[in-house]
Amino acid sequence: MADIQVQIPKKAFNTAYIPYIDNNNRYLVLYGGAGSGKSDFIVERYLVKLMKANMCNVLVVRAVGNTNRDSTFALFKQVISRWGIGKLFKFNESDLRVTCSNGNSVIFKGLDDTEKLKSITFAKGELTDVWIEEASETLEADFNQLNIRLRGKGTKKQIVISFNPIDVNHWLKKRFFDRKDDNITICHTTYKDNRFLDDEYVQLLESYKETDPYYYAVYCLGEWGVYGKTIFDKLRVTERIAQLKAQKIKTGYFAYRYTEDGLADIKWVDDPDGYIKIIKPPKEGYPYVIGGDTAGDGEDFFIGQVLDNTTGEQVAVLRNQFDEDLYADQMYCLGKHYNTALIGIESNYSQAPIKRLQDLHYTRQYVRQQSEDTYTHAVLNKYGFNTNKATRPVIIAGLVKIVREETELINNVDTLNEMLTFVRNEKGRPEAAEGSHDDLVMALAIAYYIRTQQRFEPEKPQGDYKHYTEDMLEDYYNASPEERKQIIKEWGIPING
Repeated sequence: MADIQVQIPKKAFNTAYIPYIDNNNRYLVLYGGAGSGKSDFIVERYLVKLMKANMCNVLVVRAVGNTNRDSTFALFKQVISRWGIGKLFKFNESDLRVTCSNGNSVIFKGLDDTEKLKSITFAKGELTDVWIEEASETLEADFNQLNIRLRGKGTKKQIVISFNPIDVNHWLKKRFFDRKDDNITICHTTYKDNRFLDDEYVQLLESYKETDPYYYAVYCLGEWGVYGKTIFDKLRVTERIAQLKAQKIKTGYFAYRYTEDGLADIKWVDDPDGYIKIIKPPKEGYPYVIGGDTAGDGEDFFIGQVLDNTTGEQVAVLRNQFDEDLYADQMYCLGKHYNTALIGIESNYSQAPIKRLQDLHYTRQYVRQQSEDTYTHAVLNKYGFNTNKATRPVIIAGLVKIVREETELINNVDTLNEMLTFVRNEKGRPEAAEGSHDDLVMALAIAYYIRTQQRFEPEKPQGDYKHYTEDMLEDYYNASPEERKQIIKEWGIPING
């Protein structure tokens, strides 16, 4: 008796969750804000599976085992009662077990005693499913043990993870959100997706918009939060991240060939796994600025942050870990792509990328003045930005002001996420929280600082202006500088570009 003939109408579920009822990926991650109904859906989904599957044995875990009794175990009882299927299930209150009449069952345990997890057995078959409730309270090592335990051929195995994303620096984000994995399905919901909530509770949650906006963004809307004292306005940053969810960008890199005179035949290559994100393409005659941060001791990333200097808007981002010469080559191509942008690369750790740009005859690098020695106090002009005790606080303060007053200028989610983990250490120095990076933040701060060495007004070339179609604009923006000249010669200057 495997398949119990009970029909559960789809109206019993919140609409947002219906696409995930039959999901069978290895990892199903449900996260979001309070009142989203994700725990209810997980129980509802398991009940359907328990009644329908030939074999379905579920292990439900929380960080502390005793908390299951009044949460997950109680929730199973509530849904079973609500659906009127009590005759099909038995509850063992002493050892927290729910058993379906076809032999499939659910066991509830805690991660506070992982040794006991090794001795769990099911009356019918093997473990097929694991639900980690309030996963933000658990350790990655515990997850790894559960992941190893859930193995075997035949029946499809799955781990369901549910939590509220209160800490952007949590291992859950790094493991399930910051890397691509086709075995992961992610579902984000809020109280707005729960049509079963009563009006009084909805009003309570929405009252936090005015009384505690940060709490509302993180705990009600389920946006990633952060512990500790951050440098940047957390509310504005989390709001901006939410606004960029539907953002469309081009991802790829530049291909080229080497010649005695430098790089030639520069072409943009679309690649979903590419390390350059084009948010807005270059506009003819507009001035651009690129701030660069190098990898330092090798653990960080090479960065390029591109700004439209007429507005200060972030329009492209380069982020990768590769050799210094390859970084300089891509910065060269990126600079050329954006109308020979002003490039200012941090000079603290290495001069190699700056020297490489010189060797490639790149004509627009940021110039700083630096004393040659303490005796003559001779001042020399040098390429590159030097981050030191005097300049670091200045560029960070400038970026803090941008975030506070013009957050809409920042268009890259990765950069915004770094801002959430950019905190004051115990000595009060602003830096990345332990385990995080600040490369994107520092490169963006440099880009805003060096803007004064670039013009602020666009230069429109003289000539015949034409209105381009979308296809014509795409060809134009993807073209090399030499190809653009030919396009303009044939089609005219894009008046709408």
